[in-house]
Amino acid sequence: MNDIIKAIEQEQLKQEVPQFNVGDTVKVYGKIKEGARERIQIFEGTVLKKQGGGNRATFTVRKSTGGVGVEKTWPLHSPNVERVEVIRRGKVRRAKLYYLRDRIGKKAKVKELMR
Repeated sequence: MNDIIKAIEQEQLKQEVPQFNVGDTVKVYGKIKEGARERIQIFEGTVLKKQGGGNRATFTVRKSTGGVGVEKTWPLHSPNVERVEVIRRGKVRRAKLYYLRDRIGKKAKVKELMR
């Protein structure tokens, strides 16, 4: 039974998974369905956390719009996620950046990783 579930989950994985880490600024191209039409909406922000594995892997992106923080959790292998584009790499020393929730303005920025 376990092998059957693994085989089904393996089929649902995306072939090309984007490489990004916590602290990176990313653009997530998400499919939005409005009635019969379907369009792509861009959500740009900082990756707060990545969790899970296999086809259950998710990541949370936070952005500030008009002084209000907005967080959205995206399934990594979802067909509703068109693609994830890395804008800039962040230099962080933690796996989860929950402390950014309490900060606003320039304090909420993550330093850029220079390579």
